[in-house]
Amino acid sequence: MSAAARIPGSSAESALGVALFLDAAKEIIEGSFEALWLSGEVSAFKVHTNGHWYFTLKDGKSALDCVVWARDTRSIPAAPKVGDQLSAFGKVTFWAPAARFQFAASKLEAAGDGLWKRRFELARKKLEDEGLLAPERKRALPLLPRCVAVVTSPDGAALHDIITVIRRRCPSVSIAVSATRVQGEGAVEEIIAAIDRVNRWGGADVVIVGRGGGSREDLQAFNEEAVARALANCAVPTISAVGHETDISLCDLVADWRAATPSAAAERAVPDLAALRNSVAQRASRLRTALRRRAVLMRERTERAGRELRTAATRDLERRRSRMNAAGGRLHALSPLATLERGYAVARDIASRAPITRAAALPRGARFDLVLRDGTVRATSDGLAPAKE
Repeated sequence: MSAAARIPGSSAESALGVALFLDAAKEIIEGSFEALWLSGEVSAFKVHTNGHWYFTLKDGKSALDCVVWARDTRSIPAAPKVGDQLSAFGKVTFWAPAARFQFAASKLEAAGDGLWKRRFELARKKLEDEGLLAPERKRALPLLPRCVAVVTSPDGAALHDIITVIRRRCPSVSIAVSATRVQGEGAVEEIIAAIDRVNRWGGADVVIVGRGGGSREDLQAFNEEAVARALANCAVPTISAVGHETDISLCDLVADWRAATPSAAAERAVPDLAALRNSVAQRASRLRTALRRRAVLMRERTERAGRELRTAATRDLERRRSRMNAAGGRLHALSPLATLERGYAVARDIASRAPITRAAALPRGARFDLVLRDGTVRATSDGLAPAKE
């Protein structure tokens, strides 16, 4: 046998079977490339019933079939859409039975944090539609809480800052720490469990949930829908303090109060006791001054009202006296005594003392009294005098 005949596939006699060839091709292709990043535009996308993502990544006239296995989709913020510019990290794969060449991606990143923004907006819209972001469901924070619960890492700078601020502002407030990891694998489940512990305990008046600054990935646990729901369902008022002032998380949106930093959260949770006492003292002083002014004003008003009352009473008395004098004068003018004063006399029956007003009542010999201005004269009628013409 010639040397060429001994080389597999070099002649008809040494022809390779299809399966053997494809297995060899798989080994060569997959062994020639390490895991790497590829970039391109998504031109097709579908989700299989088994959870795998299938899409095509194209660049100019070239296109590459890609897959993300279901186990890897959980670490990707959101599913891509047709037209997205993606960078995909993975390995070249070759499925020998169908001679299918594809790229198995385990990480996807879109330009400008596109997938992370999409994941955030999808979760935010869902929470908003359920009313969990509505302003009217925000609760007021207590003015002077007895206990502040803090859900954060026991080893982070955030807890140190919170404790320092609370101790400085209001030493009488107690602090309860519900410890949890705030990033990495398992952080989501631990944060939810830490919030649930505070709920079941029931001894806190307000809850601070948060951590210090970090990268997007470091803060991602507080952007998880499940964590946001746990915070929204907290039984007492909540303050979210995640990252720095420019970082906005889902927890910030559902909390009753959003603080830019953990230190700001502590300042919002408790009052400055010294400033509060000073404010109370100032208000008490203003109240005393106002009461004194009110008393002086009321005294002045009372004195003025008394003077006005006395003046009005005097005027009324004078008017009444004047009216009485006028009435007395009119009454005196009508009095029989006044008539007697003018030279008239009144004849009066001796027995009944009734006035006699008719001459016929005094026949000759009738006795009667004649009342004059200065006394009474007993008289006897001499009969009627002849009428004068």
